[in-house]
Amino acid sequence: MKINHHFDEMVPNYLFADVARKTNEFAAAHPDMTIIRLGIGDVTLPLAPVVVDALKQGSEDLRHQNTFRGYPDYEGYEFLRNAIAQYYQGFGVTVHPDEVFVSDGAKSDCGNVGDIFSQDNTVLIPDPVYPVYVDANIMAGRKILYAAAGRDNHFLAMPDPDVRADIIYLCSPNNPTGAAYSAEQLQEWVNYALENDAIILYDAAYEAFIRDDLPRSIYSIDGARRCAIELCSLSKTAGFTGTRCGYTVIPRELKREGQSLHALWYRRQATKFNGVSWPVQCAAAAVFTPEGQRQCRENLDYYHRNAEMIASALDELGIYYTGGKNSPYIWMECPDHMGSWEFFDYLLHNAAVVGTPGEGFGEQGKGYFRLTSFNSHEKTAEAVDRMKRLLS
Repeated sequence: MKINHHFDEMVPNYLFADVARKTNEFAAAHPDMTIIRLGIGDVTLPLAPVVVDALKQGSEDLRHQNTFRGYPDYEGYEFLRNAIAQYYQGFGVTVHPDEVFVSDGAKSDCGNVGDIFSQDNTVLIPDPVYPVYVDANIMAGRKILYAAAGRDNHFLAMPDPDVRADIIYLCSPNNPTGAAYSAEQLQEWVNYALENDAIILYDAAYEAFIRDDLPRSIYSIDGARRCAIELCSLSKTAGFTGTRCGYTVIPRELKREGQSLHALWYRRQATKFNGVSWPVQCAAAAVFTPEGQRQCRENLDYYHRNAEMIASALDELGIYYTGGKNSPYIWMECPDHMGSWEFFDYLLHNAAVVGTPGEGFGEQGKGYFRLTSFNSHEKTAEAVDRMKRLLS
């Protein structure tokens, strides 16, 4: 037998392992120091009460014969798909319930959607980037091109007419940079995709963090329904990082080589995925109720205030950054021309604050650093104070 040797082409992801190792070594050597972690990409606030109530009721349903549920529908229960479609209508975008596929999160679908595309396709990925985009395509053996994002374009990579790609990954607001595309910029990408008969895989996992007048969905852009698949998640927007639920939208009219991508994805899911459990889908539906939206917004506002604290401090220090307004991530330039890991060590050893070195997200991340707003107000304020004293 033979193994998939494309795995040999992957760079081992030592980023978070090294972050943990260095942090643990520092903690062991300085037991009296309180370390504040602003590197974690996980939420810290509990689920909204209305969501927990729905989760409990969904679990109770499984106790009784007349409400028991077994295998769910592959595409998700209709009541949840209707709720998601209505959510889109709330910001002026038409998505039909039968175009929605419920999943266990955007990461899974980002990694798995390649199953419906040939390995011969060329993939275009912005750099810096969420690692799953790169790793999933290396595993599949596809050719990968990179669209550089840096300070000159405010970390918003734009299409190059001289570059030809078949599959394009976009994430807005972006992880790790927090930068978000305008409607005009997304229109350029859609036009590029249509001209090249390409497909955009649009990761909208952070759309609920948007505060400015920016697109919440790729489908607000003219022509996107003919060239884009949108992936979204409740992980950050509703705290489902451990509960696990997301959704992917594939318009019925989206076709390539005469075949419906919607039908291909349904066939893939029916073969390789058994759906999301009844209690979790009940909980997810509660997110989209008026009360669920109000309670989840309170959590989002909490994280926004943390991001504002960090961004305000960087403004005072005169440090360039992106994000912090339409995203829970702040992507800062390392001061004094330090490297990413050099700044990590400097911040840890002199302020006991942990972030994430930017070079772990790609070549263009060198010299940059990611901070997150997923901590308490008190710890975020203390971390900001320590950073200001250190970097002033």
